[in-house]
Amino acid sequence: MITLKEKHFESFFAVPFEAYGTEQPYVSPFKSDLKRFLTAGTNPLFPSEDSFTYLTAFKHGQPLGRIVVHAHAASNEKHGTNRASFGFFDCANDAEVAGALLTRAETWARTRGFDEIAGNFNLTAMQQMGVQTDGFDRPGYTDMVLNPPHIPDLLRGQGYAPVFPVTTFELDLAQARLPQAALPDGHHFAPVKRRTFKPRMEEARQVLNDGFAENPMFVPLTPEEFTFQAGEMMTIIDPRLSSVLKDGETPVGVVICIPDLNGFLRASRSRFSLLTPWHFLRYRLRRRRAVIIFYSVSRSSHGKGLMSAMLAHTITALKGAGYESLGITWIADVNAGSLRMMEKLGAEPLHRLHLFRKGLS
Repeated sequence: MITLKEKHFESFFAVPFEAYGTEQPYVSPFKSDLKRFLTAGTNPLFPSEDSFTYLTAFKHGQPLGRIVVHAHAASNEKHGTNRASFGFFDCANDAEVAGALLTRAETWARTRGFDEIAGNFNLTAMQQMGVQTDGFDRPGYTDMVLNPPHIPDLLRGQGYAPVFPVTTFELDLAQARLPQAALPDGHHFAPVKRRTFKPRMEEARQVLNDGFAENPMFVPLTPEEFTFQAGEMMTIIDPRLSSVLKDGETPVGVVICIPDLNGFLRASRSRFSLLTPWHFLRYRLRRRRAVIIFYSVSRSSHGKGLMSAMLAHTITALKGAGYESLGITWIADVNAGSLRMMEKLGAEPLHRLHLFRKGLS
């Protein structure tokens, strides 16, 4: 018998540990961060309790499935959609559990007048996005969606279809091919350090919003949304890796690159305990993996070779700091320019992902 509990955080957090075991590459967000994401009023995406819900499915008393269902009003307005979103869909390989969760999520969306539902959005396209459909044997990096191969099968079994294919990448820094590009006169890199974190992040937000304005799925981030998503980076940022590119005093480019946290999260089981500081110190001493969360160039500066110069600067800094591999979060199949850049760098495809969509009419 399947029972569902609504907004029961402890069981929601426990699901992937119960459903996947320790052998799967899935890595949970830190428990306190997940709680923050799912708190109305704290997360600017959820101004009220009615703007979202999250569910845990129990079978024989064991939490074996979970899902968040929500809607992003700004995305629907910008892209002309009438879509609800699901996220954090994690489930044992059990069609009955999956069906109970997805049916309830669809009911939530249908009663609010939405005509389709799609996911994963954890919680927007500028955070974790997609359902992993290939590369299941390869470990991922921070901010990448990871799931076992039965998850897309469960979604197909409930009438969901894969759309919007994307790929994540990995670059062996020892084999990286550095782009050959010089900065134009007057351009310089401003590193993202703790003491300059807030102004650099606001500059990063402005460049991201401008450079990504025409990209599919993108919705400009408000200062509140960006601060909420990026604020946690201040405690783990390596100032050698992230930078804002300026033309004089005007920000025109940005690369946000952070150390990969997945090893620390797995070792600590994404929970704070007496051993957490020890795990974090061990991670700091051993970190060899990093991940680019995003990079962007203002539209007015396109065509000047700035992206190549920025990536060359970042890769040189990574190698000088002793990092060995670099992950790059999802790039859509329709983004031909970024895909060509991955080929030029020598980056290899890591994971394949899709959104899964279902009409609700």
